[in-house]
Amino acid sequence: MSDLHQPVLEWYDEHARDLPWRRTTASVWSVMVSEFMLQQTPVVRVLPVHAAWLERWPTPADLAAEEPGAALRAWGRLGYPRRALRLHTAAVAIVERHGGAVPDSHDDLLALPGVGDYTAAAIASFGFGQRHVVLDTNVRRVFARAVTGAEFPANSLTRAERDLAATLLPEDEATAATWAVAVMELGALVCVANAPKCGQCPLSDRCAWVASGRPAYDGPPRRGQTYAGTDRQVRGRLLGMVRDHEGPVTKARLDLVWDDQVQRDRALSSLVSDGLLVPEGERYRLP
Repeated sequence: MSDLHQPVLEWYDEHARDLPWRRTTASVWSVMVSEFMLQQTPVVRVLPVHAAWLERWPTPADLAAEEPGAALRAWGRLGYPRRALRLHTAAVAIVERHGGAVPDSHDDLLALPGVGDYTAAAIASFGFGQRHVVLDTNVRRVFARAVTGAEFPANSLTRAERDLAATLLPEDEATAATWAVAVMELGALVCVANAPKCGQCPLSDRCAWVASGRPAYDGPPRRGQTYAGTDRQVRGRLLGMVRDHEGPVTKARLDLVWDDQVQRDRALSSLVSDGLLVPEGERYRLP
């Protein structure tokens, strides 16, 4: 056991948020849905959509039986709507390959469409209590500060980070699963990106970054989250127009969404290419 384990695990026991996908009654499918929804989306926005989703589709088979457009409509304004299509496609694969039950093998999870290494490890760890390295932005930031003494990790995940996370993973399977979510929670609530709450951190007395005087980040420029005026914003408005309409929407109506014709047409074309909209003559509908 690392000397980081006990303080973090004890902190988590006291401060963990009561989230529906963490409860002992939660299904693995609930965990899987949450992992898709939480990618680049705050918990507060996910909670109501996750609840509505699980009420409508309590199992992968329930979702797989619907058209992909139903998933897009229910996704609402969570953003990055391709996640909804990927989740639907994964549900279909779960039904076809695993009899409707989310598989407990990391390799089988990774083989599902739309499931990458992080998501497979998170489902295996949080859904089945297995021992896996689970590295999201929050975890990477905690390890960067507490162990390596850097304010922020590199822009892209490195092999050194993965190796470090592996060495810090407790040997006991159940403890490793709790450690994975505990470090993630610490990064989400205390060791946050801006204005970290070091006075509330259980690792403050052994944090390499604090010990070195909290030096400012001096690496490559960090990626921003620009949205206004981007193709992503135009895509969101176009898709929202179709999603909020009962039937197909005419091209003329979509043209009212954004003034820049070149950008609007480019965004519309990309929505079609991504399978988020289906053209029918001069009309567009959900898949």
